[in-house]
Amino acid sequence: MDISTTSCECPRQTRNEGRDTPPRKIIIDTDPGQDDAVAILLALASPDEIEVLGITAVAGNVPLALTAKNARIVCELAARPDVPVFAGCDRPMGRALVTAEHVHGETGLNGPDLPAPSMPLQDRHGVDYIIDTLRREPAGTITLCPLGPLTNIATAFEKAPDIIPRVQEIILMGGAYFAVGNITPAAEFNIYVDPQAADIVFKSGVPITVMPLDVTHQALVTRARNDAFRALGTPVGTAVAQMTDFFERFDKAKYGSEGAPLHDPCVTAYLIRPDLFSGRHINVEVETGSELTLGMTVADWWGVTDRPANALFVGHVDADGFFDLLTDRLARL
Repeated sequence: MDISTTSCECPRQTRNEGRDTPPRKIIIDTDPGQDDAVAILLALASPDEIEVLGITAVAGNVPLALTAKNARIVCELAARPDVPVFAGCDRPMGRALVTAEHVHGETGLNGPDLPAPSMPLQDRHGVDYIIDTLRREPAGTITLCPLGPLTNIATAFEKAPDIIPRVQEIILMGGAYFAVGNITPAAEFNIYVDPQAADIVFKSGVPITVMPLDVTHQALVTRARNDAFRALGTPVGTAVAQMTDFFERFDKAKYGSEGAPLHDPCVTAYLIRPDLFSGRHINVEVETGSELTLGMTVADWWGVTDRPANALFVGHVDADGFFDLLTDRLARL
């Protein structure tokens, strides 16, 4: 199903073109993961458009101890040990943790040989950091960027509902419609790990932009694109090439694709170049009760229900423009 010709409701301009607006303040909530790492690197390489206030780790691709470690490894790779990293929830809200070492390797960052981090993990819980930051900063100025299961975000909303109207936007990677599931026949991994949390977030009323598998599977690291990362000749370029070399084996074997999809960098690329993406404002519900379809994002793409739209569901990315942006920004680190 080709969804590239659907109506576009994404902004047709580059953020901060002319530098007349301040960078967008974000909190990255993540479970690194090679593609999470690339998303973080892209954000840290783009200070004119993005101000990363902090990073909160969540259990997902690998357990929390490793995701919190990996987030700090990535910050140090980018020479940004000043970015505070917090450990959040170590398990989903209502079920046992499901991880993805079969995709990302036992560390979550298999591929490059990166040193253990020397920067400290912050003492505060990641959920408390999210709550405190949203209460401290002016309402409508903080964007949450979840790249993994939505446990931290939903827990913060449940613990402190007063922060919900203070969120500017949530831009997340998760879900699928035409691409269906990648961890079960019906569900995408991030939503499947904690469907209860996803349900809370999608029903929160916060403006949401979704990068589902439908769009991320268009952002494939072909050999030529990976060679461009490696040709940067920098520690960052080499590490990114080695990361994608490692985890592309899974998607090549499973889908027969040309390379690994860079799921999570779509989130940070959207913050910088929303004009590269197109989608529809639709209703998205999360299945929380079915054994067969648990974690499915039921996306009303064709408008066959009268349920109100609650998300911008992205369906297309200009892949060449995306990789041009990514390569250019990684070269700055």
